[in-house]
Amino acid sequence: MKKLVVLTGSGISAESGLSTFRDSGGLWEGFDINDVASIDGWYRDPEKVLEFYNQRRKNALKAKPNNGHKVLAELEKYFSMTILTQNVDNLHEQAGSGNIIHLHGELFKSRSTGDESLIYDITGWELKKGENCEKGYQLRPHIVWFGESVPLMELAIQTTISAEIFLVVGTSLVVYPAAGLLDYVQHYVPVYIVDPVIPRKLSRPDVHYFEEKASTGMNKVRDELLARYPME
Repeated sequence: MKKLVVLTGSGISAESGLSTFRDSGGLWEGFDINDVASIDGWYRDPEKVLEFYNQRRKNALKAKPNNGHKVLAELEKYFSMTILTQNVDNLHEQAGSGNIIHLHGELFKSRSTGDESLIYDITGWELKKGENCEKGYQLRPHIVWFGESVPLMELAIQTTISAEIFLVVGTSLVVYPAAGLLDYVQHYVPVYIVDPVIPRKLSRPDVHYFEEKASTGMNKVRDELLARYPME
């Protein structure tokens, strides 16, 4: 099987009804992103941050995978596949994808503020002040905020270097460091990009643009990939 590496962004989740901060003029569901999506915001007002992510979690519980997620899961039958996602929701998992690297963390997990190795599943949608890890430290959302490093970035880079096909779905390619992963795709590897607005043309051979939503564009990508790489 060919190794297919997929980078997904907020556009694919937006089709399932999950809002994104880049479409809201600096406000995200009524919150200033500097207050709720940065490590400084956490230090200033952890209760506000907890409230924000509780609301996001509640909304995410109602969301269902769309056709874009489902086609990606379907492609696992034909390719050795890894999804590198900038999204913190679990819609890829719900759709049936199995090998997922969450670059920016996971909404339905918490971690210790005193020991980052202590990570817990969140049942339901609430995480409250006073909920502590086994060592007595407050739990925080298991999210990579502005001002923090991306701990899985090196793994994502190595995965990208090994790709034989690289697919980008629903991302503006302006959020770094994830957008920089394209720089690690081998020059001879075919690249497919699916997004309603193609942000920039790539100066490399064998690039295929699908200027539409993931829910429709992924049908075309699937058909093209299966025609180009028939099962051996």
